[in-house]
Amino acid sequence: MSIVQPNLAGRWTVPGPAQMPWIIALAGFLVMYAPVYWTAAHGIWQSDENGHGPIILAVLVWLFWTKRHEIAEAPTRRAPFLGWPLFVVGLLLYVMGRAFNISSVEFASHLFVVGGGLLLLKGTPALRAAWFPVLYLVFLVPLPGSLVDAVTGPLKQWISDIVESILYTVGYPIARSGVILQIGQYQLLVADACSGLNSMFSLSALGTLFMYLMGRTSRLHNAIMLLAILPIAFVANIIRVITLVLVTYHLGDEAGQGFLHGAAGMVLMVAALVFFFALDSILKVALPHRSGEQAVGKS
Repeated sequence: MSIVQPNLAGRWTVPGPAQMPWIIALAGFLVMYAPVYWTAAHGIWQSDENGHGPIILAVLVWLFWTKRHEIAEAPTRRAPFLGWPLFVVGLLLYVMGRAFNISSVEFASHLFVVGGGLLLLKGTPALRAAWFPVLYLVFLVPLPGSLVDAVTGPLKQWISDIVESILYTVGYPIARSGVILQIGQYQLLVADACSGLNSMFSLSALGTLFMYLMGRTSRLHNAIMLLAILPIAFVANIIRVITLVLVTYHLGDEAGQGFLHGAAGMVLMVAALVFFFALDSILKVALPHRSGEQAVGKS
């Protein structure tokens, strides 16, 4: 059976010799990573901490799709001396991750396999064309548990303290013991998913994508936006916890732990996007920008 694809006129043609390496590479990639995605979909991606994984994967597919023409039209300057070491490192990480069931190592292999593959198939021009999607693969990697545990504890303490101070100042009957908030007759534990490193990591992915799509040419503008990503993520987490506390206080424990608890995740994303748009608009007015600036991602 021959493989066919549509040409620009809408007719179906057999791929030429120049396209076969790409088809083989894509088939090999799917054979390698489809089981990884399947395992994650039935494992870590079902947790609150890593539930953003499927969204990141969908964004990556879209990003590479929008870059397909630039990659295909890039001059062919294969770089085997750099491509093969990267590709082999990616394969070793993949095998190690699969053998020992280490999700972080499995997903980290993406960067080396994809980067090395582009260098072998097309060279450095193709890698430059796809630099953002390749780097964005970092957000597909689950954070190591030891790092999450080390950072999440202090984050929860800070957020719990700030939430208590804000709500107490505006007149709510709230008190705090560690990461447990007492408001009225209700006790709420500030969980890892509400204020931990993983939620800040997913918001960092959102902020980075926002910067890329806006396509600002001012280096100062981009530097300020980049530095603001983590503070914005922190503030968005505070808004999320405040929302959950107020929902529980006014509507009861069932509302706080039920549907509205999941909806607080949307509050987190919306709050972060509002801050990103607001800061971007302020910087656009306050800083000089080059003419011809436009959003990225159109194909």
